This record gives sequence, C-alpha cells and structure tokens, in this order.
Amino acid sequence: MPFLRVLVLLLLLLSAGSFACFAVTGQARFKHFGLVVLKWTLVGAFVFFGVLIVERIA
Repeated sequence: MPFLRVLVLLLLLLSAGSFACFAVTGQARFKHFGLVVLKWTLVGAFVFFGVLIVERIA
C-alpha cells in the first residue's frame, strides 16, 4: 500500500514538473505529456481507492 501511494505522488510530481516546463518553454509537447501522465495517474488512483472501498464493504 505505501508503495502505491508513493508511486501516485511521484507521478503527480512528474506531471507538475512537465507543466512547469511547459510554462517556461511554451512547447506543447510538455503540456501533452503532463496531461497524459495526469490522466493515467488519476485513473490508477481511482481504481486503487475503488478496490479499497469494495474491500471495506465486502
């Protein structure tokens, strides 16, 4: 469990770093990469917490 939380945090930091690079350089590839990483990080986090909720219910 702690490993997955750290992984989600690191992916969110990677996404934030990518958006910071976009803000500095203005290159759209950084924004696109940041959005892709953010999207899949959120999907993974929702699945992870969904499994935790289902385990509590069952």
